[in-house]
Amino acid sequence: MAFVGLIGAVLLMECAEAQTVHVVGDSMGWSIPMSGGAGAYVAWAATKNFVVGDVLTFNFVTNEHDVLRVPKASYDGCTSSNPIGNPITTGPTNITLDSAGEHYYICTFGWHCQAGQKLAITVSATPGSSPSPTGNPTPPTTSTPTAPSPNSSTPANCTLAPTSGPTAGGPTGSTTRTNNIPTTTGIPDSSSSLVL
Repeated sequence: MAFVGLIGAVLLMECAEAQTVHVVGDSMGWSIPMSGGAGAYVAWAATKNFVVGDVLTFNFVTNEHDVLRVPKASYDGCTSSNPIGNPITTGPTNITLDSAGEHYYICTFGWHCQAGQKLAITVSATPGSSPSPTGNPTPPTTSTPTAPSPNSSTPANCTLAPTSGPTAGGPTGSTTRTNNIPTTTGIPDSSSSLVL
């Protein structure tokens, strides 16, 4: 059982690194910044590392704000010209980052964008890599979140579940510590397996 638990913990850590949920603006959410204008979202994004597969959660009230991905020229001019996809009008919403490169988001309500409700991020292909240039970006994938916490950073679609319970004798093998890192020898019996 200890062996299965150890493997489960390692796989869960790998899975957690595979995807990060970024709550846009943290506690400020997706709204007109009370101070700092667009600098508020610039400062927020500067502390994050965005990778393909990560999720942006835009927390906003339906009918008070929206989210639209746009090219840089539209971002700079706060216009909805040449949108990449359709405006997302129901909040809160999740957007999966599906391509490396620059991503630009604005709110199209009134003067919200001009007042600083816009976000520019750089998305890397893999953790620690530089983003590759993008040609024609594809529209974002969206889904409705289930009550995210304000500073959530949780993996999605990562499930560990044993297919059967441990046997009376448990798996064979032993666990030892080398340099304070657990290492395992032996192979678990066939009654224990992991489903990813």
